[in-house]
Amino acid sequence: MNTFADTKIILTNFEPGLNPSSDDLANVILSRTGLLPRKKGSTDRMHHVLLELYERSKQAYRKKKPELSIMTVEDMGLFAGISRQTMYDYLGRWTELGLIAKTSFVNDGKVIIGYKLNGPTLERAFERSISAIQANLNTTMTLIRELQRSVKNEKISEAQKINQIDKRSNVENMEAEEIDIPETEQKPLIEA
Repeated sequence: MNTFADTKIILTNFEPGLNPSSDDLANVILSRTGLLPRKKGSTDRMHHVLLELYERSKQAYRKKKPELSIMTVEDMGLFAGISRQTMYDYLGRWTELGLIAKTSFVNDGKVIIGYKLNGPTLERAFERSISAIQANLNTTMTLIRELQRSVKNEKISEAQKINQIDKRSNVENMEAEEIDIPETEQKPLIEA
């Protein structure tokens, strides 16, 4: 199960305009899934990373070389127009959502660590993202049901406590109201 520990995933309702280009569509997709930078003045080229990941994935499939689908963080930063360290900050959301996966490969005796789409196609990668979001929503629904049950049980428990207190106070009141009649004043009910 995926948990979104500290990451805030923001889903939006952005729509593409008429006859959108692939750049426009990629930008809208990243915006709708909350993967665009949130700070004003940040890069507006993050969608280039998504498009490049997709192109590399297609190329790797065609040439049967899976290592071609991997992008290093440095390359991602170049495509987005940001530094490597800033790119690392954005990658957390991308990986938590399940759109990309961290991977490594050996090239000329060196281990290269990078990221690739989390599926053979862009569509499959987004299906994994949908699964991550759906799992989070399902967990939330389970918690909502538990909350309802808990509130109901607390109210029932509280009502039972109030009823017990009322019964005790009624019994105490009845005992306090009993009048003791002195023995000298008691008359036998039936005389012989």
